[in-house]
Amino acid sequence: MRRTSLSIVLLLSVTCAQASLRCEHGLASKGDRTSEVQAKCGQAASRELVGYTENAAGDRELPIEEWVYGPRNGMYYYLTFQGGRLQRIDSQRGN
Repeated sequence: MRRTSLSIVLLLSVTCAQASLRCEHGLASKGDRTSEVQAKCGQAASRELVGYTENAAGDRELPIEEWVYGPRNGMYYYLTFQGGRLQRIDSQRGN
């Protein structure tokens, strides 16, 4: 029973960590605008337009950008924006 509880807590911790990124001037969270993320985290090491997607109504294309921050303590952070809003935060240990 105790091992299951610990596993659930660890899983929730990992999930929450991916929903936001702690930066020097605040916490970048899903839904933030690109200008808010840049104000909180500074200039990204790289920014790349990776494609387009349609909005919910299907009447407009939205750009998809990937920003990379790091390395920070050996980790790289990959932020994905759709239509200027932060949608996803992934991390990966550097070489």
